[in-house]
Amino acid sequence: MVAVVAAAAASRAGEPMKSWTKGDRVVQPTYGPGTLVEVNEHHTVIDFDEHGRRTFATRLVTLQSTNEPAPNKPVRKRATKAKAKEPKAAKEPKETKASKEAKAKD
Repeated sequence: MVAVVAAAAASRAGEPMKSWTKGDRVVQPTYGPGTLVEVNEHHTVIDFDEHGRRTFATRLVTLQSTNEPAPNKPVRKRATKAKAKEPKAAKEPKETKASKEAKAKD
């Protein structure tokens, strides 16, 4: 259910409600321009150009459509696994008092 109603305020005013879809560019009064990431009947998630990802209650969010293109964000690379270290050479056990005495008797 990608296309869902996202402007309940418009319906209260008697205007037809706008349905938004994933990927639409919108403007929100507080955070500015952004791209819709997820829209359903309960939540609307928007990735804002300057404020990151925010989640709103769908029936309360106020959005306007925009033709402003999304900025080019650098692609985040996934972290690489650390290379496996070679096992250290086995340490020789410390000489105990008993082993020292045994060597001294020989």
